[in-house]
Amino acid sequence: MISLRSPLHRPALLTGSLALTGVLALTSCGSSDSGDDTAGSGGTHTVKTAMGDVKVPVHPQRVVVLDTAELDSAITLGVQPVGATHVEASSGFLGYLPKDKVGGIKDVGEMMTPNMEAIAALKPDLILTSKIRHAAKYDQLKQIAPTVMTETTGYPWKENFQVHADALGKQAEAKKVVADYEAHTKKVTTALGGPAKAEQTEVNVLRFIEGADIRLYGDQSYIATLLKDVGLGRAPISAKAKDGFSYDLSPEKIDLADTDVIFRSTYGDPKKSKETQTVGSGLWKNMKAVKSGNVHTVDDELWIQGIGYTAADRILDEMQADLTKK
Repeated sequence: MISLRSPLHRPALLTGSLALTGVLALTSCGSSDSGDDTAGSGGTHTVKTAMGDVKVPVHPQRVVVLDTAELDSAITLGVQPVGATHVEASSGFLGYLPKDKVGGIKDVGEMMTPNMEAIAALKPDLILTSKIRHAAKYDQLKQIAPTVMTETTGYPWKENFQVHADALGKQAEAKKVVADYEAHTKKVTTALGGPAKAEQTEVNVLRFIEGADIRLYGDQSYIATLLKDVGLGRAPISAKAKDGFSYDLSPEKIDLADTDVIFRSTYGDPKKSKETQTVGSGLWKNMKAVKSGNVHTVDDELWIQGIGYTAADRILDEMQADLTKK
């Protein structure tokens, strides 16, 4: 996912009027609390969303997701969407997702400018996204299918996942996912020597972004929640993050990011993101984390863009492997 303050966002493009399909009939179904497990039975239930209460099918069969967090949620819960958007800097869907789970998904355009005609052509019975991404398109989207929006993305990913699970009719599966995640974080903490030792290790996460300053993530970010759940410490500079989300640095100030351990990723071209310039500098080479071999290059799609439990499971494994290297 492109993070909330990515400089690569573009204004949403206006689309023309749509010739809507029979999917509109789905929104007119009466609410059903019968617990009918028959797929396609026509029953609906109400989901609380950022745009108010929305009636959705009890068991949606044709789901379209418009951001990476929603795609991760669907795959995590065993649902293969019929359509999904892609991130601007990538071709196709995020690489960490199982190929057999995304192979049949129709690409409906770039995340911030989804193709409304392509979405409608898929005849979805549910659309998942967030208000911060597509609030301006809500009226169009809800004419195509019941549209469930969370307020935002990123930091409240766990709460958003529960909304997605509710909309998908996968609450029972969601409970197991959360329990498995909690067990996994405890396993990583134990591997690091226990809570006290983990807390003594201060960590920063840096992202080199094409066309922007270097981003150091604060506590109000997806990746920070994983660090917190494992019990890792944070370098004091992370507390200076604007609105808790990120603190921006230039290559000339990169030494401010120095700490025990640094995880770093790159979005876009390494030269245009200032990665090449920064990691080749004397300031970088003289940093404590660099000298001690505790800078770990990680996949941006997985660590920053994914935002979900499937991504988290992979991140936790990588985090444990990197932090227990001898």
